[in-house]
Amino acid sequence: MANIKSAEKRVRQTATRSLRNKATKTRVKSARKAAVEAVKTGDKSSAAKISELASAADKAANKGVIHRNKASRIKARIARDAKKK
Repeated sequence: MANIKSAEKRVRQTATRSLRNKATKTRVKSARKAAVEAVKTGDKSSAAKISELASAADKAANKGVIHRNKASRIKARIARDAKKK
């Protein structure tokens, strides 16, 4: 355990940020699963699901939770799969 005040504060900040980052990553994963499922089944709402995924990925990249290239890769892959169907 940390003995220095600044180290104790860093522990608290890290815990808070970890929870926030985890929530953002979960949001992206859920949106990705929904979009993939919609594309696979040929659902009418697949365009809306893809849009939600793109928005979630971009927000996560802007917050620094995921790398901007990863966000682009996520969007490109779902767009490619949607185009195939």
